[in-house]
Amino acid sequence: MIIRSRNIVRIVLGSALLLSLPLVAMLFTDEMAWGPGDFVLAGVLLVGTGLLYELAAGSTNTTAYRVAVGVALATGVILVWANLAVGLIGSEDNPANLMYVGVLAVGLVGALLARLEPRGMARASFATAIAQALVPVVAIILWQPPMTSGLVRVLGVNAFFCALWVGSALLFRRASARLEIQPAA
Repeated sequence: MIIRSRNIVRIVLGSALLLSLPLVAMLFTDEMAWGPGDFVLAGVLLVGTGLLYELAAGSTNTTAYRVAVGVALATGVILVWANLAVGLIGSEDNPANLMYVGVLAVGLVGALLARLEPRGMARASFATAIAQALVPVVAIILWQPPMTSGLVRVLGVNAFFCALWVGSALLFRRASARLEIQPAA
């Protein structure tokens, strides 16, 4: 599928609008301190996600599939953003946070193997949820953090992401069921 230039312009303008928020915030507070590299990285992340959405969801007329793609991509973006900003396990410098690259790799490889077909995408999203759930377990085993409220936060944040991956999987499953009951043309 080819992305229309009109959609590319919308994606770029929408990304620029979102990136203007931290730029304006930097004018009013010292708490927000982004450098040029932060803006470039965020821009690539936002534009890339928009283009991936157009590629994956643009060729279908199934609402459940489009929403599922949106949920999966938004989950991935939020996961990357949060991990880069503050880290999900400890600080952003904790090597345990690198395991989230594996979570995203499971989703990407699964999507490629599924060839973006709804039933395979459901399996890929379920597998990604399982990978997400395994990250804090492996982190606890390898790094043995003290039992504090930080552990509860890590488990809660990962449960949130797992729920998003499962939600995406259920939407893909729904899209698959809808495609199966439609009469052949």
